[in-house]
Amino acid sequence: MKNRVSDYFTILGGLGPAALATDGDGREMPLPDALDWVIATARSTHDAGNTVMFIGNGGSAGIASHMAIDFSKCGGIRGTCFNDSSSLTCLGNDLGYENVFAQPVEMLGRPGDLLVAISSSGRSANILNGVKAARTRDCRVLTLSGFAPDNPLRAMGDINLYVPASQYGFVEVTHLALLHAVLDLHGGWDGAR
Repeated sequence: MKNRVSDYFTILGGLGPAALATDGDGREMPLPDALDWVIATARSTHDAGNTVMFIGNGGSAGIASHMAIDFSKCGGIRGTCFNDSSSLTCLGNDLGYENVFAQPVEMLGRPGDLLVAISSSGRSANILNGVKAARTRDCRVLTLSGFAPDNPLRAMGDINLYVPASQYGFVEVTHLALLHAVLDLHGGWDGAR
């Protein structure tokens, strides 16, 4: 058991630096450059009076809620997510679950907003539709995905962060770590523990 636990955390610890970043044309780019883009874009989004919007399902919904609060509270960057249970059940009932994020993005998204779309598989229809809605509103898009390297979400963002793993726990924890890295680096983290 000791070796399995050690191996688990060794793999998990290596996934952040192993995350792959691509731009909107699918060209690979260094992870630090991608995170710099996210930091600068989130800051400029806020400074222009716009909002960083987060969407995700299940564990990714938890990440979306967590990061919307942390971007606002800790980062001084206006953030929101669309995970309210009444909203999800209303829109799911009226428009289908595949539209539970597209509809609020269409209603509330403004040109210059930033959508952060989080999906472990990169295949969730409601996340893909949320990104499409953001594009119709002239929003910029950051995607976070995992599992198959050719998942459709990975090709939809201005910047796409991909975690090369196929287990939910590894992918979700790394997505959370990447977004926390954005906040910590934005806040001036100096390498200290």
